[in-house]
Amino acid sequence: MATGGAGRGKRVVVVGLGDTGVLVAANLPKGLDVTAVGTRPALVSGQELGNRVADPEGWRRNYLVPLRRFRRLDRVCVRHGKVAGVDLPAQTVAVETADGGEITVPYDVLVIATGVTNGFWRSDRVEDLASVEAGLGRVAGEIDAASTVAVVGGGATGVSAAYNLARRHPDKDLHLFFSGDEPLPGYHPDTRGRLARQLAKVGVELHPGHRAALPDGFTGAELTSDPIEWSTGQEPFTADVVLWAVGRVRPNTGFLPAELLDEHGFVRVDEHLQAPDHPEVFAVGDVAASDPQRSSARNWGYRVVTHNVGVALGGKGKQKAFVPPRYRWGSITGIQDDGLTVFQPNGKAFRVPRWAVQPLLFDLFTQRLLYRGLRRDT
Repeated sequence: MATGGAGRGKRVVVVGLGDTGVLVAANLPKGLDVTAVGTRPALVSGQELGNRVADPEGWRRNYLVPLRRFRRLDRVCVRHGKVAGVDLPAQTVAVETADGGEITVPYDVLVIATGVTNGFWRSDRVEDLASVEAGLGRVAGEIDAASTVAVVGGGATGVSAAYNLARRHPDKDLHLFFSGDEPLPGYHPDTRGRLARQLAKVGVELHPGHRAALPDGFTGAELTSDPIEWSTGQEPFTADVVLWAVGRVRPNTGFLPAELLDEHGFVRVDEHLQAPDHPEVFAVGDVAASDPQRSSARNWGYRVVTHNVGVALGGKGKQKAFVPPRYRWGSITGIQDDGLTVFQPNGKAFRVPRWAVQPLLFDLFTQRLLYRGLRRDT
C-alpha cells in the first residue's frame, strides 16, 4: 500500500484500466480525488491469453471482470471512453466518452497505464461488454472448425496458444513457428528447454528458424487462412487457420505529447517509473520503457507507482525504485489438470495444485489481496 498522508483532495488521473491500471486505481492512497479512464466497462485481462482462445468460457471466469465488481473502485470516478489528448502545461486530459461526449479532467498527477495493441490479443478499441464477449466466441468458433492450426510467434502468447489448443483439441494438427532455435526469448534457458519439450509432448510440431514475411501494415488482428510466406526461405505453409502472435506491439500512446515518448513510442521513465522531465507523470505496465523487456506490469510495478504517487503528493517516506529481474517469468501455459505451474526468473518452477488454484490463488490472493475485494457476479 502506498504511503499514507498524501495530500487529501489532490487529483490523480489513471489512463488505462487493464491489469495494471486497475491495480493502480484500486491501491492509491485514500483521500485522493481519482478519475480512471478505460476503453471497456470491464477488466479484460492480458494474462493467460492461450487459454483465452482454447477455453474462452474457462478464461472468462477469472480474467473478464466487470469494473462494477471492484469494491475499491467505488471511490474512483470511472469513465468509459478514451483519452484523446494530454495538455502538459495545463495538466488536463481530454476524454472522448463511449456515449459520444467530451470532457476535460484536470490532474495533479497523471498515471499512464494504457498498455499496447498486439493483434487481436490486445487493443485500445472502445467496446462494450457484449462486444468483448462476442469476440471471444468468434475466435474460438473459427478455431474449433479447423483441422490444421498454425501459430506464428514463439513468445509466451504463441507458446500458450499452441500448448492449450493441443491439449484441448488433440485431434487437430498443431504447428508452432518461431524465428529462433527455441521458443520463449527472454526467459531462462531452462524454462525455454522445458516448454519446448512440453509442446512436443502434447503433439505440437515445432518449426524453429521461421520468420514470417509480413506486408507493411499487417497487424495480425484477424485469423487468416492464406499460405504463410517466410523471409527465411522455407516453402510456404498452409493451414485452415493461422493464429498470429508475432509481437507486432504498438504502444497505446497516440494521445500523448512526443516529449514523453522514446523513439519507439513508449513512455520514457526513470527508476521510479516517473517521466524524467515531468515529475507529475508516471507510467507503468507494457506502455512504460522501464527496462528492455518493459516488465513493470508483471513485476509489481503498480506498487512502486502507488507508493511514489503518494510521496509526490506529500506523503511520508522516500520514493521506491523499480528493479526488474534478468529474465521473464510467469505461468506461460495457464491452468492445467494438475494445477498452475509458475516458471521463475531463475529457471526453476513451482506448481499450485489444481485444488488450490481457485480458492487460494484467485479468491484469496487475487480478489481479496490484490484487488482489495470483488463483489459477486450478478
